[in-house]
Amino acid sequence: MLLKGEMMDAPLMISGILKHADNCHGDQEIVSRLPEDLSTHRYGYSDAHKRTRQLANALTRKLGIKESDRVSTIAWNTHRHFELYYGVSGIGAVIHTVNPRLDPAQIIWILNHAQSRAVFFDKTFAPLIDGIAKHCKTVKHWVLMADSSHLKDVQTKGIAYEDLIDDHKPDYDWPEFDEYAAAGLCYTSGTTGDPKGVLYSHRSTLLHAMACSAADVIGVGARGVMLPVVPMFHVNAWGIPYASPMGGAKLVMPGPRLDGAGLHEMIEEEKVNYVAGVPTVWLGLLQYLRENDKRIDSVERVLIGGSALPEALLRAFEDNYGVTMQQGWGMTEMSPLGTVNVPLAKHEDLSKDEMVRLKLKQGRLVYGVEMRIVDDEGTELPWDGKSSGHVHVRGPWIASGYFRGAGAEAFTDDGWMKTGDVAYMDSDGYMTITDRSKDVIKTGGEWISSIDLENEAMGHPDVAMAAVIGKYHPKWQERPLLIVQLQAGAEPNADSILEYLRGKVPKLWVPDGVEFIDEMPIGATGKILKTKLRDIYRDYQFPGTEGMEP
Repeated sequence: MLLKGEMMDAPLMISGILKHADNCHGDQEIVSRLPEDLSTHRYGYSDAHKRTRQLANALTRKLGIKESDRVSTIAWNTHRHFELYYGVSGIGAVIHTVNPRLDPAQIIWILNHAQSRAVFFDKTFAPLIDGIAKHCKTVKHWVLMADSSHLKDVQTKGIAYEDLIDDHKPDYDWPEFDEYAAAGLCYTSGTTGDPKGVLYSHRSTLLHAMACSAADVIGVGARGVMLPVVPMFHVNAWGIPYASPMGGAKLVMPGPRLDGAGLHEMIEEEKVNYVAGVPTVWLGLLQYLRENDKRIDSVERVLIGGSALPEALLRAFEDNYGVTMQQGWGMTEMSPLGTVNVPLAKHEDLSKDEMVRLKLKQGRLVYGVEMRIVDDEGTELPWDGKSSGHVHVRGPWIASGYFRGAGAEAFTDDGWMKTGDVAYMDSDGYMTITDRSKDVIKTGGEWISSIDLENEAMGHPDVAMAAVIGKYHPKWQERPLLIVQLQAGAEPNADSILEYLRGKVPKLWVPDGVEFIDEMPIGATGKILKTKLRDIYRDYQFPGTEGMEP
């Protein structure tokens, strides 16, 4: 029999993070840009803890929310959304964040599938709520996240958040219960089929936040000023609302002002030194900085996720603004962090170009995440920097299934989750994603990485955004079609772009066609919608292939 350690058995509770922040970082600020009037709100972690206990009383006594009930939010990054993160899970209910950028029909489906009991929403989304409320069968309460003066602008009958919590005292003792209890629910973006729910536990959320706090992951401590541009409705803002108070960092919440001017203003006013978001956000900020001759000198690091970091974006921020670009990878099912790119000590002597190539990798595994790369037959491949295959993961904050039994095919019989990514690992544990399984272009028996091709195309000075999809070719099976959104004022010139790519990518990779699009379709999580592009170019034929026999 194993000798057991003589340690206390204390359950990992999300409420414990906020209690710690109150005790040890009580005056550290949370600063918010409010959606209802764009005013700035600021208070400390102690104030947040007090209001969150008021919220807990309101949820249980006024709204009748019970353990395991789903409470949904359709809201921006603000102090109120932060309070809901802790208040809902703290009473044993489940915080269910809904992406407002989804189609209304999909939001209705998600709320009904989650069997939501209450929906908290920002004023920005009042028209959306007015359109969907009558179709949400289980929702008993609609709460506007503002004071009662704004209720007049909402047709749906509901109550105001500030009135709700003002009616209750902060005399609430956070309960302790099974750390495996459900705490949060996020749905995948559902680009194919219905969205699938990922149900996080208190234990998984705490362990993920602890991992995020490591120096080579996010590692923001009490001297840090963190601006999560990644929305709190998207995979719990990558765990930042949990990791930041755990370490005592100042939180700067941008609300709805995610444009270049709005972000620059908050960065400058609050002296932000760490920012996190998807590449499309940084492209917009970069354009604003260039056009207005502005700088962001307080920013030290930017964490990029959601899609691959373009080389041109990395060089622009590092060379011109002194900002370290840091790439990460993960997914909703992984809570979401799986890898983060931080160079090792042995990389200090790399040349500039060698360091850029290193930073374009998705990064090294976060402790707690296990990974294997397998071929089409399921045979595990070596970490040799060249053997590319399907990525499987497992770990204590990785989903073991989907809410209400969906999507069993995403999990292997021996307990791994299939990510849908194709990648290789090198001997130092750096992961390089070559594509999504569904996006790999197979041409004449060879694989072409659409991600690498897109990133090279982004280096052309006229290219604002680039996407590559595979299209049928009678001789080669598939060939790459490059779709480009130009920089403002640039003129379409396919030959210039193709000439730029020659010598930068293998000859086989040079696209057989270039098409220009006025505006790239962007999905609810800030990624380019290749499903939409495939639909737009469904009938596309490469020049010169008319009449060719397969």
